[in-house]
Amino acid sequence: MTPKQLVELWVDRFNAADVEGLAQLYHEDAVNHQVVQDPARGRTAIAGMFAREMAAAKMVCQIEAIHEAGDVAILEWSDPLGLRGCGFFTVRDGRIQFQRGYFDRLTFLRLHGLPVE
Repeated sequence: MTPKQLVELWVDRFNAADVEGLAQLYHEDAVNHQVVQDPARGRTAIAGMFAREMAAAKMVCQIEAIHEAGDVAILEWSDPLGLRGCGFFTVRDGRIQFQRGYFDRLTFLRLHGLPVE
């Protein structure tokens, strides 16, 4: 599976709120760093992060573009509420080793009617 195909599968599982399915796309020692919070280190911590976030808000990832270069895929995304962001995925041996995501957390909280931290 190419990095682009893996990210497309990631989006499908994200939109289905399939926390366990998402977690299986990561290496055991993977890191997911959404820059608005501390990095989640390891598959178990990443699953926990997704579970908490998905319990707080219904999130939908609409693919704007996926760029691929070697073992890296870059996802440009939007959601139906108007939020936009991007994610960088480094893939090794068919699983995500490192992910970094950028989006505006304040806009996310306001669009979902969540308390501003």
